[in-house]
Amino acid sequence: MLPGRHWLDAAPPTVATVVLTTPGREAIMYLVSVRLLVSNFDGCFRFYRDVMRFQPEWGEEGSTYASFRTTPGATLSLFRRDLMADAVGTAGLPPMTECQDRAALIFLVTDLEAEVKELRSRGIQFLSDPRDFPDWTIRAAYLRDPDGNLIELYRPLEESQWTRRVAEETEKYRKQYDTSA
Repeated sequence: MLPGRHWLDAAPPTVATVVLTTPGREAIMYLVSVRLLVSNFDGCFRFYRDVMRFQPEWGEEGSTYASFRTTPGATLSLFRRDLMADAVGTAGLPPMTECQDRAALIFLVTDLEAEVKELRSRGIQFLSDPRDFPDWTIRAAYLRDPDGNLIELYRPLEESQWTRRVAEETEKYRKQYDTSA
């Protein structure tokens, strides 16, 4: 999402839609789920159900797959990493290597400080206190789920808090991509 365009600006979309056009053919692709491939399935299930307070739609502790309601039309799902490795033929590769994060789950919250306080009361340790990122147009805090996946909780900053550079770039891209709507 471009800086300055946040889900708080309007009602959340029901599904992210991409229209793919190739010569003689048009197709529509919908982003409907993000699936985390986890080794600690039960710990992650409890984390997303009990700590993040997402409503399960499918699965339970002790199973191999679960999905949770997050926003209208989209889900966050969990699947055992070893089973996906079997399915795609990578079971013989090392399951984990130490590296920098390769992905993050990003959640918009209406009251960042209150959410951080609530999660801390549930025993969650944050990587840092909430802080402003004026170049990103957000105030954010970071934590990890039991499998080590990086999670960002954020709220938008007021435009007056943005850096001049990002304000200028946002205006440029709004014009270039006609994102004023």
